[in-house]
This record gives sequence, structure tokens and C-alpha cells, in this order.
Amino acid sequence: MDESRDEVGGKPREPRKKQPRKVSPRYLENAALHYLKRYSATVSQLKRVLLRKVDRSLRVHGGERTEALGWVDALVEKLVRNGLINDQAYAETKAHSLRASGRSARVIAQKLKLKGVSTEVVAQKVAQATAEVSEDAAARIWARKKRLGPFRRDPSTRQDNRQRDLAAMARAGFPFAMAKKIIDGAAE
Repeated sequence: MDESRDEVGGKPREPRKKQPRKVSPRYLENAALHYLKRYSATVSQLKRVLLRKVDRSLRVHGGERTEALGWVDALVEKLVRNGLINDQAYAETKAHSLRASGRSARVIAQKLKLKGVSTEVVAQKVAQATAEVSEDAAARIWARKKRLGPFRRDPSTRQDNRQRDLAAMARAGFPFAMAKKIIDGAAE
């Protein structure tokens, strides 16, 4: 008999939801290390992940949330001290990779702020990335990547799609004057 069906009615059984483990300092440390092996993260991101685990565990097993929050804070401080979490390095890497892929300074700053990086660090890292790849070069990279303006496959449709291309550049965070210059310019 099929094991995924009830014995009596033959109806499909609901899959069982996995019960969260009871939260402890050791469990949180293992979870944090496992997460950091797979992903680069900021302090804020890691805290969010760990707090979700804490809340899920407390709903099932009960316990004191303030005690668990203390464990999370102590663990994060330990990971920062040991260099496993570094918001500066994360922001620098992320800003450079986003800039190289043609993202505007505005979009880079927004993405870093959403990850919980402080405003001062964001400004510093965006300025560094802009020093290496100018906003104009990033706009050109973005237009080439999205096949906008002079990079369209069919040059005869370029004028028909001009407004759409300008809007796409604006949504990507580039100033109108720069978008107009790229869209109306030549491919080189």
C-alpha cells in the first residue's frame, strides 16, 4: 500500500511540518556558522535570520525571548570580534560588484541600506565604487546589458522605443540627462 496515503480513507496525507529545534546558545552558533558558510551577510541580516529561528522555536517550545535575544547579541558580538562578519568588507564587495554590473549609485546605496549597512559606510563604499567605475560608464554598461538605445538588436526600432528606454534608465536610478545622453548617443 502507498505510504503517503491514509489507512482508512485513501486520501493523501498532509505532509508533516518539521518542528523547530529548541533554541540554545549552541544551536544558535551552529545555525549562524552554517548560514555564514553559505552566504556573505551583514550584522543586521544575521540577526534577522537568528531571530526568526528564535521566534519559531519559542512558538513551539515556549521560553523567554529576552534570554534568547541576549544569546543572539552575544553571538553576533563574538562573530564580529572573530572577523566572521564585517559590514565594511561586505559593503565594499557588494558595491563593487553592483557597480561593475552597471548599477547606479542610487541603487547601490539603496541595496546596501536594505541589508542593514550604516549610512556612513554606504556613502564611503559608493564613493569608492564610483571612483573606479564612473556613473556614466555604469549607465553605458546597463544600457548594453539591457539592449537599450544604441545597443538594440534592431536599430530601426530605436526611435520607436526611445521613451521606453529612457524610462528603463530612470527606473535603474540614472539621472534623466545621463539617460538621454546614453540613449541618444552612439554605441561606442
